[in-house]
Amino acid sequence: MLNQIGVAGSEQERQFRRIAVAVSKYWITKRCPPTFWFASLIAAIIAPLVLAFAPNWLGLAVGFTTTFALLGWLLRGRTLYLHGAEHRAIAALEERRLRETWTGLARPSRFSLRCGTNFAALLMPVAIFGGRFWPLPATAVTPLVVSVLALALTMELWLLVQRLPRLARIVLLPGLGLQRLTTREPKLAETQVALTALSAVLRRELTHG
Repeated sequence: MLNQIGVAGSEQERQFRRIAVAVSKYWITKRCPPTFWFASLIAAIIAPLVLAFAPNWLGLAVGFTTTFALLGWLLRGRTLYLHGAEHRAIAALEERRLRETWTGLARPSRFSLRCGTNFAALLMPVAIFGGRFWPLPATAVTPLVVSVLALALTMELWLLVQRLPRLARIVLLPGLGLQRLTTREPKLAETQVALTALSAVLRRELTHG
């Protein structure tokens, strides 16, 4: 089956190249030099540090603006469809329905219990609860400490529920609901792109594992 996916995947490889060319043309037409990416990354790292010394109202306004801008960017284009296709490809492998999924006869769920969206949905209430009921006096490093502890606690909870599928479907229900925003129902061609990528990963694992 992997060989069939690899052979048929040539069309999907061409789709990958089309996406890369489209992105390249976009940045060329926008005349963004290669250093633009590096500068953008540095700005994204430094901006929060600068806002730490800004008035509260300014930091709040910039935070909301940035959050909504990122959400708007994520909720457009093919990204969400490919996200759903990724989940479907992994589910097809786990359910041993690769061939049927490739041809479109089977359509495994686009929702995944192990999606990072579920982790984020778990992290938010843990972080809010930890910050609100932090027992020690607040200092300059308290937000950092609370964030690290919230990440650690959420990861332990995450690993626990992954071992208990029935419990996972209850605990991760908010994340699964959120995936209705972070994924879209993929078309067959998009599912085949995800299956081709999955095939490449499996080949690498089997070769070097």
